[in-house]
Amino acid sequence: MKHELTERNSRNDYDFFEEAMNELFPFFGYRRQRPQNYMRTDVKENDKEYVMEVELPGLDKKDIGLSVKDGYLNISVQKSEKEQDEKEKYLRRERSFSCSRSYYVGDINKEDIKAKYDNGILRVSIPKEQPKEPVSDKIEIE
Repeated sequence: MKHELTERNSRNDYDFFEEAMNELFPFFGYRRQRPQNYMRTDVKENDKEYVMEVELPGLDKKDIGLSVKDGYLNISVQKSEKEQDEKEKYLRRERSFSCSRSYYVGDINKEDIKAKYDNGILRVSIPKEQPKEPVSDKIEIE
């Protein structure tokens, strides 16, 4: 589990093709959707648990979903726009979005995972897997 949580994505966000297309054809408005840097995550370890700190600024606790399925911790965000004022004329609104991210945590019971959201940071505590005692394959003879 430690390896799965600490593995980093080494992909560089710079895209030569996108930059070239924007310079050559700016009037076509060519713009490929670039991945957003939502859910930046730090993972810390202590003797008993792993602690994930996930950046989720500008959200309410009700906008965040947390679940565990098949060994993966899934974090999802669904933020919708507030009701529009009829007097306001917006040219563009970018306050609504949704995103999700999954982290492999192994065979963990959902009751053992603790989560708290405060000041734009979701802190998730995941207990370390306890080493299982070796099972003897010896059969007793009566």
